[in-house]
Amino acid sequence: MSATMNLTLKVWRQKDENTRGKFHTYEAKNISDDMSFLEMLDVVNEEITRKGEDPIYFDHDCREGICGMCSLYINGRPHGPKEGITTCQLHMRSFHDGQTIVIEPWRAAAFPVLKDLAVDRTSFDRIQQAGGFVSVNTGALVDGNVHPIPKVQADESFNSATCIGCGACVAACKNSSAMLFVSAKVSQFSLLPQGQAERVERAQAMVDQMDAEGFGSCTNTGACEIECPVGIKLTNIARLNHEYLRAKIVKEEEIH
Repeated sequence: MSATMNLTLKVWRQKDENTRGKFHTYEAKNISDDMSFLEMLDVVNEEITRKGEDPIYFDHDCREGICGMCSLYINGRPHGPKEGITTCQLHMRSFHDGQTIVIEPWRAAAFPVLKDLAVDRTSFDRIQQAGGFVSVNTGALVDGNVHPIPKVQADESFNSATCIGCGACVAACKNSSAMLFVSAKVSQFSLLPQGQAERVERAQAMVDQMDAEGFGSCTNTGACEIECPVGIKLTNIARLNHEYLRAKIVKEEEIH
């Protein structure tokens, strides 16, 4: 049987990237513990709208833990107190009656605030565009079994490809590093024969773009892996470092 609770929300409100933001306090009353966190915000926004005020702006799309849009920093943790889930999968039963919940956007120079709790994550798109692709020649469709792939490599590639690009790794890192995201995208292709054509250019181009976007360096604390909702592993960062060093060596040999 579901229960209801009353909560105090301290929500970051910011008009746009160039305006100073601050916390506003809202009361969330008669919230069912069966609600998702985003449904709770919907209820709060309905009340705010009835008062003729501007509702809290936050990102969401699929609400199924797939799209990575629901980027909320809740009580000091990306996606809230539970591990292995996104904000839309977080239910209010994880909180208790009378609790105060602090809600913030991702904090990173490379993720400027658009409004309130929504940030601009197109920097991830530009990193992906820099090298996260495989060239395909036109012609007849190649049979899927032409290039045998060891199961270990196939599994590693698939696991890396599950990254949803939510940015929790960046939000969790004290340096706002994007190494876990970039390493997952590089690993996804470097482990497969189809990804070998751009292997050297991919690692260097994506790392260079990451640096150009203003992301920080890896701290090696492992906070990114802990907060990743889909469990991307730190071993990907080790692979990225290897791929980047390999690319540098190959480029040097080509010059000489």
